[in-house]
Amino acid sequence: MDQSALATVGEVFARRARPACGLARDADAVARACHAMATRFHDGGRLIVFGDGEAATDAQHIAVEFVHPVIVGKRALPSFSLTGDVATITGVAAESGFDEVFAHQIRHLAVPQDMALGVSPHGECRNVLRALETAKAMGLLTLALTGGDGGAIARSPSVDHALVVRSGDPRVIKEVHVTTYHILWELVHVFFEQPGVLGPRVVA
Repeated sequence: MDQSALATVGEVFARRARPACGLARDADAVARACHAMATRFHDGGRLIVFGDGEAATDAQHIAVEFVHPVIVGKRALPSFSLTGDVATITGVAAESGFDEVFAHQIRHLAVPQDMALGVSPHGECRNVLRALETAKAMGLLTLALTGGDGGAIARSPSVDHALVVRSGDPRVIKEVHVTTYHILWELVHVFFEQPGVLGPRVVA
């Protein structure tokens, strides 16, 4: 293999290694987010997930990870995505505009003990931000997965926990987001499984 090809191979891996190491450096922030999520699940809350475009499929992936865990013996936790109902999304968009497609659903489906998790690779999706603002005003725990510099979503006071993949490559952001939400799932279960961490009212 020639030297230019070797250099390209190295660059491809390095482009992924730096953001992945950044996730590891953010371990405390991730753990705090997971503990907050476990507390909400513990008190009967549900995880509501949403995102645009490819992030819409991430939202569905996250929801099914929690509500139908692939690891045998892990508890199912209530979660659903706002991205799968085409009739609702297009109806709201036609009547109220695309910025409202998730916020409208939050207003009518969520209760204060729930959690809202928005996925936005560049952190600038207006409908994701609008939904997080609505959720925060209702008393929900708000979380975001973003990329780049975090964008308006990570900077918003309406977001309790923003986890940012520091990369400008959308493919790398997507890859690290998948790892991040698998870690979220795993650590939420870790908190459930530690006696006394969440008190005596653990949800069955």
